[in-house]
Amino acid sequence: MESSPKSGTGSGVRQVHRDLYRSDREMVVVALGGNALIHAGQTGTVAEQARNAETICGCLMTLVDRDYNIILTHGNGPQVGQQLIRHERARDLAPSMPLDVLVAETQGSMGYFLQQTMLNHLKRRDIYRYVVTVISQVIVERDDPAFQNPSKPVGTFMQREQALTMAAQNGWKVVEDSGRGYRRVVPSPKPVKVVQRHMIRHAAREGNIVIAGGGGGIPIRITDSGDFEGVEAVIDKDLTSALLATETEANLLIILMPHPKVSLHFGTKRQVDLTRVSLEEARQYLAEGHFPPGSIGPKVQGAVNFLEESGKGRRAIITSPDRLDAALDGKDGTEFYR
Repeated sequence: MESSPKSGTGSGVRQVHRDLYRSDREMVVVALGGNALIHAGQTGTVAEQARNAETICGCLMTLVDRDYNIILTHGNGPQVGQQLIRHERARDLAPSMPLDVLVAETQGSMGYFLQQTMLNHLKRRDIYRYVVTVISQVIVERDDPAFQNPSKPVGTFMQREQALTMAAQNGWKVVEDSGRGYRRVVPSPKPVKVVQRHMIRHAAREGNIVIAGGGGGIPIRITDSGDFEGVEAVIDKDLTSALLATETEANLLIILMPHPKVSLHFGTKRQVDLTRVSLEEARQYLAEGHFPPGSIGPKVQGAVNFLEESGKGRRAIITSPDRLDAALDGKDGTEFYR
């Protein structure tokens, strides 16, 4: 790296901000949903995902403007679902891949969309920071109860006969999903440790924008011999994001979703939007069943986990991408504090 910036008029060399190596910034972990790149009703074409990446990364630039060190995580539900469709339909032409490999594949492809788009945003503003995607492995316990009770639906909806055939052929567990058909269900174990946590933290502290923990991370376990091996499971990305925020000593955890605030009695006449929620209140709301496990529950649980493990002075925000700027100023979103 050059020791000083260059500038010029006729040479076409642009002046750049030499602000990459800064260790005094606060650290933020931002969790994006899998639908950040494939919106409801979209098919997930490259053009659609590129446009959606442009929008979401534009919202995230407020964190660059505010001079945070940044770690991005993301879900991958729609993307893994499409990969499963491809593998199921091509099973006679090419070998199908297990879920841990599909999570790795989507970490790479989604990381590419986000990485390239963030680099373009930075380049347009002459901001000198790199963006890197880390293929992230997450350790789960071999005796996690989730392995005895698969509950996370993945893949396409099937008619009953097709579902039973697929279950017999592949050893799957299938269940009826909300009256819409049958789907495969897989274990969703608790994340215990992100293998690359130190590398992610060091890279982010150096000022690089790091994309990590995609899809909740590649689920792996430790064998009797001490080796790592992949497992057929998916990990909740909000829980992994909270874990990674703790492991990297982040000051702030942000979880983005389609709605601007967390609410009690969501979607009813009794709906109450929450602005600031203490750790004790969040625990109480979870215990009372206000936040269903299949939707907002893991997001609130992630905020609780982060505050419990990181201590006072940390905070978590749950909001929508378009309200992020206002939420950072306490004017929108839901803030969790201890």
